[in-house]
Amino acid sequence: MNARIDAKPLRIVLVGALLWLFFLTPVLEAQSNRNPARNSQNPNQASRDPLYEQYALYRKNAPRAEVAGQPRTVSLPLELVKGARIAFIGNTLFERAGQFGFFEAMLHAQFPKHALTARNLSWSADTPDLQPRPSNFADVEQYLFREQADVIFAAFGFNESFDGEDGTEAFRNSLREFSSRLQSLAFNGRTGPEIILVSPIACENIKGVSADDMNHERLLAYTQVMEEVAGELNIGFANVLATSRAWLSDTKTDYTINGVHLTEQGYARFASDLFNAVFDEESPNVSEKLREAVVEKSKQYFQRYRPLNTYYYTGARNKTYGYLDFLPAMRNFDIMVSNRDEWIWELAQGNLQATLDDSNIPAMPQTPQSRGANRWLSSEDELSEFKIDPRFEVNLFASEEQFPDLACPIQMRWDARGRLWVSCSTTYPHVYPGNEPGDKIIILEDIDKDGRADKSTVFADDLHIPLSFELGDGGVYVSEEPFMSWIGDTDGDGKADKRVRLLAGFGSEDSHHALHDFVWTPEGDLLFRESIFHHSQIETPYGPVRADNSAWFQFRPDNHRLTSFGSYPNTNPWGVTFDDWGYHVASHPVFASAFHALNPPYPQQHPRAAGLPAYSGVCGHEFVDFDFWPEEMQGGFVKVRYKPSNRVEIHQWIEKEDHFEESYQGDIIYSSNLSFIPVDLRFGPRGAMYVCDWYNPVKGHAQYSLRDERRDRRAGRIWRIVPKGATLQDPPLIHDQPIASLLDVLKRPEYRYRYWTRNELRSRSEQDVFEALTSWLNSLDRADPRFRHHQVEALWLYRNIGATNHDLLRKLIQCEEHHARAAAVRVLRSWYGEMPDAHDLLAKAVSDENPLVRLESAIAASWFGTQEALDVLLRVADQPLGDHLRYAFVCSLGSENMRRHWEGNTRYALVPVMLRDARKVESFLEPPGSAKDAEFDLQKDLVTLRIACIPEQMRFTEEKVSVRAGQPVKLIFTNPDATDHNWVLVQPGSMEELGMAANEMVKNPKNARSDFIPKDPDRHILQYTPLIGPSRDSKVEVLRFIAPEEPGIYPYLCTFPGHWVVMNGALWVTNDEVSEEDLQHNLSTPIFVKEWQMADFEAIQVSKDEHAIMRGMKSFLDAQCHQCHQMDGRGIELGPDLSNVSERFRGKDLLQQILKPSSHIDEPYRLVRVETKEGEEWSGNLVDENEERIRLRPSLFAPDELLSLRKKQIKTREISAVSPMPEGMLSTMDRQAILDLLAYLEAGGHAGHQKH
Repeated sequence: MNARIDAKPLRIVLVGALLWLFFLTPVLEAQSNRNPARNSQNPNQASRDPLYEQYALYRKNAPRAEVAGQPRTVSLPLELVKGARIAFIGNTLFERAGQFGFFEAMLHAQFPKHALTARNLSWSADTPDLQPRPSNFADVEQYLFREQADVIFAAFGFNESFDGEDGTEAFRNSLREFSSRLQSLAFNGRTGPEIILVSPIACENIKGVSADDMNHERLLAYTQVMEEVAGELNIGFANVLATSRAWLSDTKTDYTINGVHLTEQGYARFASDLFNAVFDEESPNVSEKLREAVVEKSKQYFQRYRPLNTYYYTGARNKTYGYLDFLPAMRNFDIMVSNRDEWIWELAQGNLQATLDDSNIPAMPQTPQSRGANRWLSSEDELSEFKIDPRFEVNLFASEEQFPDLACPIQMRWDARGRLWVSCSTTYPHVYPGNEPGDKIIILEDIDKDGRADKSTVFADDLHIPLSFELGDGGVYVSEEPFMSWIGDTDGDGKADKRVRLLAGFGSEDSHHALHDFVWTPEGDLLFRESIFHHSQIETPYGPVRADNSAWFQFRPDNHRLTSFGSYPNTNPWGVTFDDWGYHVASHPVFASAFHALNPPYPQQHPRAAGLPAYSGVCGHEFVDFDFWPEEMQGGFVKVRYKPSNRVEIHQWIEKEDHFEESYQGDIIYSSNLSFIPVDLRFGPRGAMYVCDWYNPVKGHAQYSLRDERRDRRAGRIWRIVPKGATLQDPPLIHDQPIASLLDVLKRPEYRYRYWTRNELRSRSEQDVFEALTSWLNSLDRADPRFRHHQVEALWLYRNIGATNHDLLRKLIQCEEHHARAAAVRVLRSWYGEMPDAHDLLAKAVSDENPLVRLESAIAASWFGTQEALDVLLRVADQPLGDHLRYAFVCSLGSENMRRHWEGNTRYALVPVMLRDARKVESFLEPPGSAKDAEFDLQKDLVTLRIACIPEQMRFTEEKVSVRAGQPVKLIFTNPDATDHNWVLVQPGSMEELGMAANEMVKNPKNARSDFIPKDPDRHILQYTPLIGPSRDSKVEVLRFIAPEEPGIYPYLCTFPGHWVVMNGALWVTNDEVSEEDLQHNLSTPIFVKEWQMADFEAIQVSKDEHAIMRGMKSFLDAQCHQCHQMDGRGIELGPDLSNVSERFRGKDLLQQILKPSSHIDEPYRLVRVETKEGEEWSGNLVDENEERIRLRPSLFAPDELLSLRKKQIKTREISAVSPMPEGMLSTMDRQAILDLLAYLEAGGHAGHQKH
């Protein structure tokens, strides 16, 4: 079949019509078949054809290029040979270029007889060393080999530049390694490729985004690195940064959509710059028809290279249907792309009458039908089968029978003019060759107010599976995986005539789980999410945003800032709204407000939300706040469920301590006809509720072939629910109303009226709204029962219009209404950078008496991202935690913003322990104190000290703390280590004496379970805690005392035998006369000499001199070796006897055992950690084990006390790689003393010392 390209851009009218008939005939036939097919006894079983395997491209087995001979060098200008195959790789600069086709069209125009082939393999936010792809998706090298690339244009540098100056060397290394490897591979089967590195373009300052000011200096530095790498490897380099900045600085024209991504006009300029840089001549003129053909070819190749539902193509779900769903389609896409190549070549040679011929495309094979479909019913019959709550009546508002455009409706939204917008997708679930997406957004109107639609208007009809959408900014934000677009009507004719792909790079692994749940938050952010399987990486003016395997996203249209949060494993999480106070409500999870912590470092996710209510198969949510609805439903909500049963449910919304939870009350509608698939619901402007019914006999991806001919492409219903006998109310006027009138609508109890009003106010002048809002706020009646809520509405509206009111936030964050306080903390996430007292406000919220406020503050800390916020966040654990608060706390701690402060920082030794197991948070909660303790804690000059034990290091997290003389001190001492520890404060100069005395206690078996606090006749011990830890009753101890009145440096230590040598610190006590500087000046010579390393002892000469051995015995004592080891009968036998150590280790090997004791641990002394299924933790040395149980010795001080555990009881078991002997034992000794110690050990001890 032949078709001629229409003169209008991208309109291939005849081809489209014929292909529509060619490919859609089987579908239309299926739609006319209304016979029930459920539980078919003889399902169709299509056979496998091994010839299709050639069209598969999987990472695990796709072929790779062989190593070439000598790498190809490139000197510009570039010379292209006939038949050259060109590939574009890199980031959004090239990915987005495929939409417009300028540069490729220039190549064909310049070399019309070369029959060039170009393939765009770029991917949003790709960098040389980070190129995430769907599961088992072939990598860029495999695709370059498949496309037989001769020439590679590679665009990098933009995303990498956000690593700043510190990241330039890492970028240099990764780019060099990546480019050098590409040079070495014969993708065309003969030689290495010619590579041209393409710099980033400059940025542009536009309204709301000063992208050039923010980014240019970094882009300069990274462009310089690219040029240097290109020179080093002798490959091409095109610097478009400087040339593009000249025209991007033109303030009269916006060449970008967001300061960094080009418009069509911008790409025309960029293509000319790039052409000039590569070929050293002006770019040729290009016919519009040639460019349109290039765009058409690129679109078809994109659908081959980046298909939807890749989890069913390359991933784990390709077993059942993936073979016939994808491989024949890939064959046909390949043919279509080749046809378009030939068409382009004809056009390039001046034959503008050339036509596109797709007649060689074979039919797709039949797919298997392994299970039956559900019953198909007319809307009348469907209604008759509904079981309806007797309090309500249901009628059909609209259906495909009256409005054929209402086919396969997915989502719906009401506007402020009382019109219902509906997104419909007959393309869903997949795009197949020749079946160009023609999905729609339609507008339904009930003109006569009789509860039935009278008019349908198509707003847009060329969409790409609009899984979700939301009205805003004069148009519609819509999901078109992998893009998020905005479409608008610029000429006022009611039809969309402008489309901007605002964001690119969202996952497309499963069109069932793709970008959805578009909703405006009360604060004016556009919220949406994606679910399991998806890998997303999106470029923004502020850097790349990446998420793996599900996340929420928050987008601010006014400044184009995208934020990702709440990434945790979830499935089918449709349905979203906000309750009266702005708490986020969803399906998976139900109380979604607890999941707003920023994400952990990519590609990590937050932990699974074990035990928190979360449901799959639920869609829309609406809170009941129209007063003519049943009283018992007020404040509750309605939601729709499509699996495992199909119903419209009623729930109560019940406040608990740290969350809200739903409570199922019954159904408004229940249907046993599984073709009834409710996917959305909304209150209309008069208070009736509307249900979107994606009526279809086939439901699911994994259950049916994506091409199953029984998938309905025609049906769609909207149902209307009203309480029996109710009089619907007239809505307030919103569209085009005065600002003062709109502000009063914000006092209404109905959420949807307020929702539409905020959207309307966002479209008005910010200054006008700001002035009117401030006056309105000052006029509020404090006696109004909803006074605080009205203030919160004002706070939200300030954020909606991009303004602030810090004083209002301060008032609300300390008012009497805890929901208002929680709402204020949510806004504090966004305003903290502008408020000098933000951390103080956060600290106040963390200590709030209400757990919901504390939950919001825990989350807010991750948005602050400062170390001060981390310190405040940790105070959340000072009070009891419910499951939701605990989850929010742990996720905030695990966020990337918080991790950069605590990872590798010994001050925060508790944090990794709490993250490994959230249940352990409770074990470190401060125990409740007495009334006397509470009185002590109220003292104004109280100082709170937090000291913990660093796991496996035998050190305190704080080794120096300062207080004022006579100051009240509250010490919170925690021990997450596998060994018990205490904290003992002693008089200056007495630490060694008391430490030695504690060591002596081990000789008496009666002390094995003691706290190892030695007798103290001279009263050197000032304060102490008992031993706490895994074998004790507690892991946290609170000690309250008054600091010494005398200034000085007071040592504190752990007196567990042998620990005190390295596990110690000092309390510095000052007053007005004696400062820390004075104490420092009065210190004796520091005992620390050096943190010795093996490199400090290149040559070791161990002396056998009698005097050296004698000095070595002193070193043995000075290093406290005798506190754990015996030598010739001297010392305590906790560790191995060292009398014969020289038989195993000598010289450097012996020194290695002392400096790095974990390099070799004798088996009897390895520590084993065990956690039981009941949550108990034990540690000790392994004595023995058999098939049924293990026996541990928890304490070397009590060698006869053994613990026996049945293996069935054990959840986890691990062997510590860290020696019980600490490092740093020689740090107070000089080199000679260390050599003397080796002499003593090698000699087996001084032979004569036992005589004395």
